[in-house]
Amino acid sequence: MESTTVNKFRDSLKSFVEHVAISHTPLRVKLRTGSDFVVISAEDWERDQETLYVLQNTSLMRQIADSSATHNAGTGHTPNKEQLDEIVGV
Repeated sequence: MESTTVNKFRDSLKSFVEHVAISHTPLRVKLRTGSDFVVISAEDWERDQETLYVLQNTSLMRQIADSSATHNAGTGHTPNKEQLDEIVGV
């Protein structure tokens, strides 16, 4: 994670924000008081929120683990051509 001071951040706000949005690299901004904050793109924040939701959902995590186990064992469902066409929208 890149970092900068609050003074540099304020002086070059536009370029810092554009860099964060384009590169998807979070930026830590350090305040004179010793505290700090992080700037991230909205896309990254939304992705992180979705990830947290999945990780906190016990039922969904169990479904993912079960699906992974059946896939690894080769016992999962294999769709036929009609089902596969419907899935991919053909």
